[in-house]
Amino acid sequence: MRMKGVILAGGLGKRLHPLTKITNKHLLPVYCKPMIYYPIQTLVDAGIEDILIVTGGNHAGEFLRLLGNGAGFGLKHINYTYQEGEGGIAEALGLAKHFADNYRIVVILGDNIVEKSISKAVDEFRKQPKGAKILLKKVEDPARFGVAELREGKIVSIEEKPKRPKSNYAVTGIHMYDTQVFEIIKSLRPSKRGELEITDVNNRYLEKGELTYSILNGWWTDSGTFDSLLRANNLVAKNAEKGKIQKAKCKI
Repeated sequence: MRMKGVILAGGLGKRLHPLTKITNKHLLPVYCKPMIYYPIQTLVDAGIEDILIVTGGNHAGEFLRLLGNGAGFGLKHINYTYQEGEGGIAEALGLAKHFADNYRIVVILGDNIVEKSISKAVDEFRKQPKGAKILLKKVEDPARFGVAELREGKIVSIEEKPKRPKSNYAVTGIHMYDTQVFEIIKSLRPSKRGELEITDVNNRYLEKGELTYSILNGWWTDSGTFDSLLRANNLVAKNAEKGKIQKAKCKI
């Protein structure tokens, strides 16, 4: 089953000011590559070569200058679209409806970096009759993320940045959806933050009994704060020292 990939790389990156006053957050370096390279490679390694990048802000044109048509990743073409303002992750995903064209999609937040391939989870979702699939990871600071409560091997609730997390399982920025997702997004109301939340999308699938999950192998980190950006650099650098990232691959 053919699937498409969507990388959400908009927003103003205010938590990383002043670095992001002169460039988009997703173009900042993580070890030897711009941040956006990692989610692109994650999709390509999972066999997804039809990719859309949703960006925004004042530096959107820099993605085109950096990535071009994606030839450096073995792609024939990369698609781009623009999100005006900061309407939230789900709003940004809604911009991908025309691109998705009734195919299933794998969505990755542009500041998420993973150690290992997600191809097994993607293959499992290909075989899933309908619905959505999310990837979870046990973390030490779950209150920063959407948190999944698990019971008897199933997700029973997802809370966005809870003060008292019901588990240590964070919802990573990797989501897989069938074609229902765009109708669900259209039905959402803005949260208290004034945004359309991806957690609300996942909870709609949960209510329908159509949400599955996998536990992500290897390490995972976002890169949206100074601490997490430093962590991402250190983790990728350690992989390079172990020979998991060849020096030549730094020159895409």
